[in-house]
This record gives sequence, C-alpha cells and structure tokens, in this order.
Amino acid sequence: MSKPAARKQAVVEAEPPRKSALREYVEAFGMAILLAMFIRTFIVQAFKIPSGSMLPTLEVGDHLLVNKFIYGVRIPFVGKRVLSFFKPQHDDVIVFIYPEDKTKDFIKRVKALPGETIEVRDKVVYINGEKIDDPHAYYEPGSRVYPGSVRDNFGPFTVPEGEVFVMGDNRDHSHDSRFWGTVPIDEILGKAFVLYWSWDSDSFRPRFSRMGMRIP
Repeated sequence: MSKPAARKQAVVEAEPPRKSALREYVEAFGMAILLAMFIRTFIVQAFKIPSGSMLPTLEVGDHLLVNKFIYGVRIPFVGKRVLSFFKPQHDDVIVFIYPEDKTKDFIKRVKALPGETIEVRDKVVYINGEKIDDPHAYYEPGSRVYPGSVRDNFGPFTVPEGEVFVMGDNRDHSHDSRFWGTVPIDEILGKAFVLYWSWDSDSFRPRFSRMGMRIP
C-alpha cells in the first residue's frame, strides 16, 4: 500500500462513530421538552379562564399568556422570588396560587398594594380614604346593595407588607380578597398580558375577535 493511501485510511479510521438517526431524534425531543419546561417555569405560561369572576374583561373559555418574569424569577418548590424587575401595580391582572388551596391557580386584579388601606362602601372602592377610578368594575343591571355583606361593604383594611389585595372585575360574582384575604407577592405566578385563543363552549365556536387582545 502506498503511503498516501495509508494516511487516508488512518484519517477515516480516526473519525468518531456517527449517532444513529433514532438517537438524534431522541436527543432533539429531550432538548425541546427541557426548553419548554424552562419557558413555562420562568418566562411565560398559558392559563385558561374557568369562571366568570373577571367578566366582562375575561370570558369563560379565554386562553391567555402570563408573563412569569415581570415581577422577578420565582424559584420552583421554594416559593421565593429573586431578581425582581417590577413590583405589582394597581389594576394589574395577575395569576397567583390560591391561598386556601395551593393546588389551584386564581386570576384577579390588583386593587390595593402593601401598606394601603382599602375599604368598600356600598360597592364603591376607596384607597386610603379616597374613592378610586375603577373602570374595570362590573355590576349586573339592577344589582342591589346588601349592607351587611363583605361583598358590598368591607373594611377598612390595611394590606400587610409583602402582599396585595385582589378583586375580580365581576364584583357581585367574585370570590376574592374580600372573603379570604390578601395574596403574598411571592405567590404571584405572573401578569396576564394577551389572549391567544378564545372558545365559546355554549355555541361550540371560537371567538376570533378576541384573539390577540391585550388584557387591560
């Protein structure tokens, strides 16, 4: 055998064995799963509206995306938040761990921040004694005031540090902070920001006009 041929054979024999097609597919699939888990855990998560507590802003069957890093990175299982970028603000629509059942996620609107005093008088919301602009609040036509109910008359109540007071937009039909208390900021999963899909289960058809809608 000539010397050039021997050198060529040596180079070929030195090449590492190629991965099988099946192994390449499995590795690509595994990486896709890890990437999806990372995105869902730290960046963005999908959420479906199961009830009418946020009507008319959010309808049953709306599917939305939640920005999970806007308030900082929440460490899974530990429940602590690091690298906080922004703090929750009035009227942010947030998804959070329901304080009375940690297996459930709720969605409501932030109405009062840490240290603020909130009061509801005959359905009207006051913060630190001042009536607030409350454009997202909805009351059914003909809805009456029940003087002895926390639904219509609540507080005054001062929000503890590190927590927020939340309410549903559908004020007469929302199980919120008026009934079970405040939400620890560390248990906020993120801020809802856009609708990507909406399905009307009564008519069995999509609501195309709502898709892509920014959540006010």
